[in-house]
Amino acid sequence: MSAPIIGFIGAGNMATSLIGGMLQQNIKPEQIIASDRTPEQCERLSKQFSIRTSADNAVLAAECDVLLLAVKPQVMQAVCRALPGERKPGQLIISIAAGIDCTSLESWLGNGSAIVRCMPNTPSLRRQGVSGLFANASVSDTQKQQAESILSAVGISLWLEQEELIDAVTAVSGSGPAYFFYMMEAMTDAGERLGLPRETAERLTLFTALGAADMAVHSDVDAAELRRRVCSPGGTTEQAINSFTRDDLPAIVDRAMQAAATRAAEMTKEFA
Repeated sequence: MSAPIIGFIGAGNMATSLIGGMLQQNIKPEQIIASDRTPEQCERLSKQFSIRTSADNAVLAAECDVLLLAVKPQVMQAVCRALPGERKPGQLIISIAAGIDCTSLESWLGNGSAIVRCMPNTPSLRRQGVSGLFANASVSDTQKQQAESILSAVGISLWLEQEELIDAVTAVSGSGPAYFFYMMEAMTDAGERLGLPRETAERLTLFTALGAADMAVHSDVDAAELRRRVCSPGGTTEQAINSFTRDDLPAIVDRAMQAAATRAAEMTKEFA
């Protein structure tokens, strides 16, 4: 399929990021249609990207080769059930809603629907995202390539063999940006208590985080080895790491991520 029509139901921040990224990846504006319950949001997208918009989800769904569901989990069932039972042959459906599994989506959209479930994260807004993808048995290899192409417009995409692993993706990368933001908060506060002006402490923290992430991404060794290379015996960094170790930082992180994964699994049951 050389020029698929891609439709977005829901036009919030993530949909806006995906549309912007796709337009930078040689997708033409006339290939994209978006709908949203807020007319002002549709008007904004139309002006910003010169794409088509629709006030009717059913009309949009009937035209699309790829239908991307970008609505809140709480309204996903109602949105899906309102779509026509007969849709375009070979249509691929991509859901980016947390807590909605493929079984639920199939029951609302009809058995045999080709569904890719996706867990992106907020750095996608800066084209620096990472997404975990799972495809149900009805998704073809060509459709998997389509889904990966769309999500790769805002970062990288990684396929999962088991849907249950979406909960782990949620704990690692879906919720993960907030963990780093929390660490940045703490480092900025500590820098200020050490006597630095607030703005200086914040900029030192942010650009240190940026540099460290860039080094880790482009290094041929893992994070543990990079940490060891910074820690000179008896030096300042070693003292800080020893303090983290005494407070059992790895166990703190493990408990937090287990809590996130548990909550993700609970949400799936609640929305089923």
